[in-house]
Amino acid sequence: MNIHFIAIGGSAMHNLAIALHQKGYQVFGSDDTIHNPSKARLEKYGLLPKEFGWFPEKISSDLDVIILGMHAKKDNPELLKAQELGLKIYSYPEFLYEQCKNKTRVVIGGSHGKTTITSMILHVLNYHERDVDYMVGAQLEGFETMVHLTEENDFMVLEGDEYLSSPIDMRPKFHLYKPNIALLSGIAWDHINVFPTFENYKEQFKIFTDSMINGGSMVYNIEDEHVKDIVESSENHIKKYPYETPNHFIENGITYLETAEGNLPLEIFGKHNLQNLAGAKWICQHMQVDEDDFYEAIASFSGASKRLEKIAESNSTVIFKDFAHSPSKVAATTKAVKEQYSERTVLACLELHTYSSLNAEFLAEYKGALDFADKAVVFYSPDAVKIKQLEEVTHQQIANAFEREDLVIYTNPAAFKEFLFAENLTNSAVVLMSSGNYGGLDFDEVKGLV
Repeated sequence: MNIHFIAIGGSAMHNLAIALHQKGYQVFGSDDTIHNPSKARLEKYGLLPKEFGWFPEKISSDLDVIILGMHAKKDNPELLKAQELGLKIYSYPEFLYEQCKNKTRVVIGGSHGKTTITSMILHVLNYHERDVDYMVGAQLEGFETMVHLTEENDFMVLEGDEYLSSPIDMRPKFHLYKPNIALLSGIAWDHINVFPTFENYKEQFKIFTDSMINGGSMVYNIEDEHVKDIVESSENHIKKYPYETPNHFIENGITYLETAEGNLPLEIFGKHNLQNLAGAKWICQHMQVDEDDFYEAIASFSGASKRLEKIAESNSTVIFKDFAHSPSKVAATTKAVKEQYSERTVLACLELHTYSSLNAEFLAEYKGALDFADKAVVFYSPDAVKIKQLEEVTHQQIANAFEREDLVIYTNPAAFKEFLFAENLTNSAVVLMSSGNYGGLDFDEVKGLV
């Protein structure tokens, strides 16, 4: 099969390209720009385009399939040529479904925790040498790619993202997978550029629940009122398995899980991660991994990349990097760090970087999100606001939104870096929360602060 990727350089797209190449397909692609690590990884497999740009002459009837990435626009020259020739055009999730429609599909959904839960499941299966197909949204230790596809594996584990499928397909990705087994971790309003109201956003999770096959199994977080309401009111003929935060305690900076076999020390911490663990355990049991085997494997799980990732530690200082940017994630992460390091000063640095977080109307959702931090800093780039063509947000709007009088706000990357590097971090826990890099902060330099 000859497959051409329009916008091959995306995080998800290049991983799918590599997976299909490894499966024996002929893979081609284009993009107007590709950065590392995508660039180096595509080059390693001989899939990096010889030159950047869009080339409609690459599109011909010799191609069996076009896979269209979100980075492309509706008027992309290659897309227009493919439409003119009547070629089969798939979005990323559509093509993944085609690859696994004869397998048992396990889909992990929710506004937060889905990458971590998917990572936990794959860690446990990998530990016990159980091979499955998968797609996950982060690079995992012990896994070469974020996508793995075979003909022979029975299961496909999919991280179910609620964002749109492609420029010409406005359906959320997770509506296309039709799961046999699913999980919902939590619902907190996000992607406001696509879902303008919370009710509209919640509706996507209802559609997801109703998209499950008859007789499917839904594992859900009963402690999230929105998830509980959607799953328990669903009239779809599915089996429902609630989970909640397991019993645990913290001792000398280590979280222990209370199990029938005794207290199990974990490398992860925080109520949200313990909920994630409980959900992952249910899913693994549906995949024929028993409870004892799950606990044996999960003890060595240290987290998904950029999800409360410990980047530096000394006797008196620890620094974490976290992808958290939505209000609920920021609150959960900050609270988790404070509970784990209750005797230390917690410095929380949040970058407002996404479309939602830089939207003046959405800012009010951040009320109380940094309350568990002893020191709280917010960084945002006025340039990012302009690039996203949003109304300019002011210092005062941010201060009012967080309702914290001692909140420190930076808009200059150099000033933020100067502040961070001048701080006395003795007896501190630092958490850097962003889906960006604070205007160019070198995290390798930050490691030198401990």
